Amino acid sequence: MNKTPVYNFGAGPAMLPKAVMEQTQAEFLDWHGTGMSVVEMSHRSKHFTSIAEESEADLRELLAVPDNYRVLFLQGGASAQFAMVPLNLLARDGSADYVNSGYWAGKAIKEAKRLANVHIAASSENENFMTLPQDWQISDDAGYVYYTSNETIGGLEFQSVPDTGDIPLVCDMTSNFLSRRVDVSRFGVIFAGAQKNFGPSGIAVVIVREDFIGNARAGIPSLYDYKVHADAGSMSNTPPTFSWYLCGLMFKWIRAQGGVDTMDARSRERSQALYAAIDASDFYNNPVDPAYRSRMNIPFTLPGESLEKTFLAEAKDAGLVTLEGHRSVGGLRASLYNGMPMAGVQALIDFMQDFEKRHG
Repeated sequence: MNKTPVYNFGAGPAMLPKAVMEQTQAEFLDWHGTGMSVVEMSHRSKHFTSIAEESEADLRELLAVPDNYRVLFLQGGASAQFAMVPLNLLARDGSADYVNSGYWAGKAIKEAKRLANVHIAASSENENFMTLPQDWQISDDAGYVYYTSNETIGGLEFQSVPDTGDIPLVCDMTSNFLSRRVDVSRFGVIFAGAQKNFGPSGIAVVIVREDFIGNARAGIPSLYDYKVHADAGSMSNTPPTFSWYLCGLMFKWIRAQGGVDTMDARSRERSQALYAAIDASDFYNNPVDPAYRSRMNIPFTLPGESLEKTFLAEAKDAGLVTLEGHRSVGGLRASLYNGMPMAGVQALIDFMQDFEKRHG
């Protein structure tokens, strides 16, 4: 049996805390004395209803979600929201402003253009997305301003919430949700796929201000209407119950650790240590503007593709896995979400320093 700890640096599905996995294992065959697993439990049963209600309450507490916001647990991942946002917030002739900060913002822009008039308020495409966009030009008639708070592929992160005045903000927070405190009242819609910071794949959280519910375009599929989900408590059809349950366990784990502020402090400790190791070396390189470096996703390169392949193979043998960069950019990438312990980051740093001594 392999005794070497395995640390998963993948961008998602990502590593979950050992304590949460162990609780899941302990409860898998018999949840709280019911004699049933959550995977076989009716979503309309009193048992699962309690799981759903507790998970929402815990999330509301973690983020201090105001009473005039609804919390939805939906299928389709964050990518479904690329369409659901314009379909629910804009009329057919409506327009919205989008900020192009990289791959995931680009995906959202492409989808929105199929459904609405899109104005690019700012873009860093000319800088090859090595920095965040500057000099925003916000339209007076924009229904909302959309941005991606963390680009997982480029390794860029907004360090604060943009000020758009009276125009509502919509944010894809998939890769840094629950990693720092955020004022929910500054947003019209926040959404996040679970598979990075707070659960497994298969479910997304959508936090919607109530005045944005009930305005969906006529004729759209009912499951793309926020009101349908809000009225049904996210159970208009069978939800991904096991994923929802695991999110609930993660919310409780985050609370037990000290809440979002603790997640923020740990994310800074992890990322600063790894950036310091990269910056102290002439062998490794991170190309991102230091002012906007992500705490979540740290891309880096070595002197040559063949060395990167050797690095990945030796890292895997050392229990450091899923360090490949995204297929669109190559290189290497370490993702440091809430489930990654500092021990994993230190193991990676130790390996990197040893590898450099042997191959540098």
